[in-house]
Amino acid sequence: MKTVLSIAGSDSSGGAGIQADLKTMIMNGVYGMTAVTALTAQNTKGVTGILEVSSDFLEKQIDAVFQDIRPDAVKIGMVPSAPLMETIAYCLKKYQAENIVVDPVMVATSGSVLMETEAAAALKKSVLPVADLATPNIPEAEALSGRKIKTSEDMEQAAKKISEVFGCGVLCKGGHSLNDASDYLFYQGKGRWFRGRRIDNPNTHGTGCTLSSAIASSLAKGYSMEEAVQRAKEYLSGALAAMLDLGAGSGPMDHGFLLKDSNAERQKPDITIEKQ
Repeated sequence: MKTVLSIAGSDSSGGAGIQADLKTMIMNGVYGMTAVTALTAQNTKGVTGILEVSSDFLEKQIDAVFQDIRPDAVKIGMVPSAPLMETIAYCLKKYQAENIVVDPVMVATSGSVLMETEAAAALKKSVLPVADLATPNIPEAEALSGRKIKTSEDMEQAAKKISEVFGCGVLCKGGHSLNDASDYLFYQGKGRWFRGRRIDNPNTHGTGCTLSSAIASSLAKGYSMEEAVQRAKEYLSGALAAMLDLGAGSGPMDHGFLLKDSNAERQKPDITIEKQ
């Protein structure tokens, strides 16, 4: 079985972060592992507290994974400080990690800021240069490219610039009211659009975590970058289309939507209970 490591924060509401990553990974047929960067107190309405781990402890978590069950891919999500960014880059270089997907989590769906200015600088200096793919949304792509994005052409130019500056592939996500959820991939000098239809669902908590984890899962299984993006978008669309409605704010998606039909068809196991 292929394996994927998520280096990200914990979401107490279960809709994003390592919780969303693990749900996504198991539904995409890989074994998921985690190295937690921070604990968050959050729900669908916002983030009320962040408690980050020490750099030393984060390194111990990553070491523990690589020295026993080496991951076939790595997904990086919320990393709240520069020292943690630098630790991650150091560890990934040390172990020559492969198939690294970075979701540059700067702002939560609820609008809460999740990354310090120094951490953003370290992301650019240390982490993106070792990544295979970055998956910024429109605001994040603007921050990374230094240019405003108003049109499809702006998305293309921003993705190309980010890729050329940091040396990684870029999937610029158009879900922030631009391009009706169509995403633009610039990878190895070539660009391609992945057209999508916006699903009318206000519950989008954890979409970025889910998409990047699904991409990492397919890369771990040997799919090409384009195939991995396509498969991830299809999975994300299914999770959104299931129309799960939990919480008072922007709620989570139904990561296990594929289980509904299979559970209905699954036969009950032949279990006999003996009374004493």
